[in-house]
Amino acid sequence: MPEKEITVISLGGSLIAPKTGFNIPFLKSFKQIIVKFLEDNHRFIIVCGGGNTARLYQAAALEVGELTAEDIDWIGIHATRLNAHFMRTVFRKWAHPVVVKDPTRKLKWTEEILIGAGWQPGWSTDYDAVKMAELYGAKVVVNLSNIEYVYSADPRKNPQAKRLEKIGWREFRKIVGNKWIPGANLPFDPIASREAEKMKLKVMVMSGNDLANVSQAIKGDNFKGTTIS
Repeated sequence: MPEKEITVISLGGSLIAPKTGFNIPFLKSFKQIIVKFLEDNHRFIIVCGGGNTARLYQAAALEVGELTAEDIDWIGIHATRLNAHFMRTVFRKWAHPVVVKDPTRKLKWTEEILIGAGWQPGWSTDYDAVKMAELYGAKVVVNLSNIEYVYSADPRKNPQAKRLEKIGWREFRKIVGNKWIPGANLPFDPIASREAEKMKLKVMVMSGNDLANVSQAIKGDNFKGTTIS
């Protein structure tokens, strides 16, 4: 039997636990789709973001006292770890028993799913996803959040922003810049983008709310979203 293909998924925390509470219908459907792919010679690394869980704690802490960027980052990191432990229990039957917090230390994992979370201040879980792709030889990162496409500018602020279905890393990095800001809401972290460009990694950005479309992307078929390469 050929070696199982590894796909890295950067799973936005807003999909796990949005402002309205846990998204149970999404979680059930996401689990069903991933398990189906496991039966078809796939393995997955799922790196969980902090999403609204992180933002709630960050906002509350900022109201109570003054915080450094590092403080804000650490709150976000621990939120990603909570979400990751939650997702590890969702995939308990198939997942490695320990959540990965250091994306630079290679593990011998034999299970079909590896769950990752935030590591250190200064970058997001997108960066962790890229580093884990490098570590385990994955060629694709599927970035799932609540946005459908990358735009030439923030469409909420600029009605002239153009939807982009394909873009190179150099052009994409001009859009997101070169600096990580804790809590920033960007299609893909600037530091992760720099690393992905060096690796010639392909990142597919799409909405996680359309799981049929996500399946198309994982299969390598046409999908609604943006390919950065």
